[in-house]
Amino acid sequence: MLVLDENLPAGQRLLLRKWRIRFRVIGVDVANRGTEDENLLPILHHLSRPLFFTLDKDFCRPEWVHPRYGLAWLDVRDDQAAEFIRRFLKHPEFGTQAKRVGIVAKIQLNGITYWRRKRSSPKSAVWPD
Repeated sequence: MLVLDENLPAGQRLLLRKWRIRFRVIGVDVANRGTEDENLLPILHHLSRPLFFTLDKDFCRPEWVHPRYGLAWLDVRDDQAAEFIRRFLKHPEFGTQAKRVGIVAKIQLNGITYWRRKRSSPKSAVWPD
């Protein structure tokens, strides 16, 4: 299950729907609007293996790696969020739901830096051609 932070622009959510990428939105489908960052984590625990996408860098904390969910910080311009969500979902390293839980990822123009459970050092992945 994909969960989008309420800070993703509505136009980007429309693009994802156009591409038939299903998701839920904080403040609309999940939790209350304006829920504090720390209070979102317990909510993610109760969802079925969610991957949470946000434009908020505060979620890029390796200590928040958890086996029941994934966190992905989109370190890109707001108007590029949908494109990079789609690219991330198609990336061979993250192409299945099982590969996306238990990570904290930083998604950037030049690639992805991510932490997995039980590993202290980050790994990197480049965008495929």
